[in-house]
Amino acid sequence: MNRREMLKAGFGSLSAAAALRVPTARAAEWPTKPIRVIVPYAPGSATDLIPRTVFEAVSTQHGRTIIVDNRTGGGTTVGTNAVAAAEPDGYTILVHSNALVTVPAVQAGAHYDPVRDFSGITPLGNVPLVLIVPPEKKITSVQQLVAIAKAKPGSINYAAAGIGTPPHFTAERFRIAAGFEGQLVPFKGAPEALTEVLAGRVDFYFCPIPVALPVIADGRVLALAVGNAKRASALPNVPTTIEAGFPDSDFDFWVGAMVPKRTPRDIVARLHQEIARAVETASVQEKLAKLGVEPMLMTPQDFDARIARETGIAVTLAKAANIALQ
Repeated sequence: MNRREMLKAGFGSLSAAAALRVPTARAAEWPTKPIRVIVPYAPGSATDLIPRTVFEAVSTQHGRTIIVDNRTGGGTTVGTNAVAAAEPDGYTILVHSNALVTVPAVQAGAHYDPVRDFSGITPLGNVPLVLIVPPEKKITSVQQLVAIAKAKPGSINYAAAGIGTPPHFTAERFRIAAGFEGQLVPFKGAPEALTEVLAGRVDFYFCPIPVALPVIADGRVLALAVGNAKRASALPNVPTTIEAGFPDSDFDFWVGAMVPKRTPRDIVARLHQEIARAVETASVQEKLAKLGVEPMLMTPQDFDARIARETGIAVTLAKAANIALQ
């Protein structure tokens, strides 16, 4: 059984016997020391700014120091693997995008299982991805884009900010749902991908909305759809790909907080309470809105269920799109 099959079947790296050996901490005693939030992304990225915004407010609420630790490397696997192996005591938190579920489907270096090794606390927010095209292509709707792609199979190309990232998986899920072939053009990050769209060398790209909004506003690209399950508040007149007529084409780009799987449930509940309280404050909501982040609070149980569902989708999608293990 290979890694993808193990992920889809739900096998992980932690044993029930190991879980029984961990003493139970009590929420009433937590926290008694600084908390470390590990972010497997570089400082200044949206996935870094979101947790900094939220956990600054959490720190103020309970008066304890919270250290944001940017643990980059290995396509996010260095930081993620570190949290999977951390003491499950509520003092080490992972903040990740849903690359948590996509990376293990395409990277052999991901030595963690999203379901078996982590307990979800809550998403901190959703960063909509918007399907943009160069105006000179004269494509004004998703339906027209798909029709052109189907008329000349393989002629359309599309950008992705890295292999196995949420923008990449969003593009593949849309392409497969729409039923056309295309040529993937991977880039290091969103700025490089956007530059190629602006130059007219890439036909379409699912771009994070904070990056896309300025060039949409000045007409340098056209926004055809968003890849979310619902419309983006920043682009209320732009339909979702589902509304455009392509079922099962959505793939939300969320950023959420997780802890090691064996973290006591009362600690998880306390963390959820503190984070939700921070996210719901007016000041945090205003800061997140400026980053283009949509609200997306969930209960820990619902977040765990979402992680499990999306892990299966990622494995299936990686196979359907013929994405080789990196």
